[in-house]
Amino acid sequence: MKRIKLFIVLLLTTFQLIKAQSVIKRDSFYRKAEIIKYESPDSAAIYFQKSVDYQLQEQDTLAAINSLKELSFLYAHNVNYGKSYDGYWNALLLADKSNDSVSIASIYNQLGWLYSFYKRDNEALKYFNKAIAIDKKLKVDPIDYNTNLRSDYFSIAVFHRDNDQFELARKYLDSSNIYHLKITSQTPYFANSELGYILCKEGNYTEGLKLLKISESYFEESDPSYLTMIYYLLGEVYRDLNDFDLSELYLKKSLEFGEKYHTHSNYAPRNYQALSELYRANNKFKDAYKALLKANELNNNIFGGRSENNQHLLEIKDDFRVEKQKQDALLKEKRLAELEHEDKIWLLKTVLLIVVVLFISLFAALFVRNLRIKHKSEKLNLRKQQDIERKRQNDILELKNKQLAASALQLIEKDEFLETINSKLSKQDTQIDTNVIKRMVKSIQGNTASNWKEFEARFTNINQSFYANITEKFPKLSQTDQKLCALIKLNFSSKEMASILGISVESVHTSRYRLRKKLGLERNDNLTDFINEF
Repeated sequence: MKRIKLFIVLLLTTFQLIKAQSVIKRDSFYRKAEIIKYESPDSAAIYFQKSVDYQLQEQDTLAAINSLKELSFLYAHNVNYGKSYDGYWNALLLADKSNDSVSIASIYNQLGWLYSFYKRDNEALKYFNKAIAIDKKLKVDPIDYNTNLRSDYFSIAVFHRDNDQFELARKYLDSSNIYHLKITSQTPYFANSELGYILCKEGNYTEGLKLLKISESYFEESDPSYLTMIYYLLGEVYRDLNDFDLSELYLKKSLEFGEKYHTHSNYAPRNYQALSELYRANNKFKDAYKALLKANELNNNIFGGRSENNQHLLEIKDDFRVEKQKQDALLKEKRLAELEHEDKIWLLKTVLLIVVVLFISLFAALFVRNLRIKHKSEKLNLRKQQDIERKRQNDILELKNKQLAASALQLIEKDEFLETINSKLSKQDTQIDTNVIKRMVKSIQGNTASNWKEFEARFTNINQSFYANITEKFPKLSQTDQKLCALIKLNFSSKEMASILGISVESVHTSRYRLRKKLGLERNDNLTDFINEF
């Protein structure tokens, strides 16, 4: 009977939650932010934040979550991914506490986009698929049900299109269109613009451009902000067709609309990169160089490891998961204490029962024995979970080291790229003042010392005890030896070590040989395995 009552209460609660989704209150701060978000995103962000604070004060969690989502969406479109990331996780925390599955699914979808911007494809797909799994289980209004799933599948389609996985993109576009047709018979213009681009990439330019042009006309009337995306796709298509004038026109229009409506700002670096390649193909080397510099500047500002707004994304800070882990750890400790207390109680009962009557005491002893076995099994399982947790923490450390290595490799690639530009410029016609351009390259190139300082600071932050442990056992190691140890620990090749340390590959081999002697290693001993023990 109690279970039936509990089920009825949960059913009513779910119904009320679903009903509330369609009647979210829009306060004056929220309405003001919606009006000005394209013209003045900074002011709109302030009003959205005021809306969040107001709704939390009014204890309207659902409205607060919605305002947080809109605020985070605004930050994401203006490439402030750090604040967007924080906002979505705060919204997810509120949604989790209030069991708001509809909001949780939509937040997972947006987190998938954020991870995709940083090329963390596995994380992106994980959250996209989480959103689909939740939306499929929700018993909501058929229109909301199909709308949510249409959006989920469209997100994955764009993700695969962005990674040039056109066959998979087509598959998810088909799924998105299936749910679209369950809502309305109108043309799916968003999906058609993606399909048009895919058709062009597959060589069917006639049909592909037709779909893109139809989408362009539609968004000119209904949502000009989305033209930032449409113009970029058209610019890429015309570049493939070697129509340089039209390609340049559309790429510049994409930049213009991105700045005008403050949307899809992450496409700005792509536009400049495409313009640089376009100019270079037309022998406009000065314009190509300027566009390339702008693309690199935007990429560093948006995705660079030293960007203040995005630093914590690279360090994988996640307040929501940290808090959940703390709560789980406390519950496990509490359960262990309860089990130990129960053991003592049952032991006392056993002694008392033995005194009262032999038969009852024997029966009780067997009963208690079974319970103790059960409790010990639970303890063992809990300890295994704790071991798994420790292993997970080690995996996170390994992941951070991989990200650190990737960051260092980016520095190497930057230096190699600039050196390539420098070399190519040296071979150009004398009409170009190559000395001026070389000085510009040198000014943005930095130096090996600064590369190493940045690398060493991040390495020490992740592997805090590494230097202390190795110098304690081998105090005669020089600074160069310690640097070499750090690079060996991260499994860098000799060429990569040479680039970071600013020495030749032969010098790296010599340094490794001397390091082996200082560490007292034999010929058959593996240097990498030895370093990884610290």
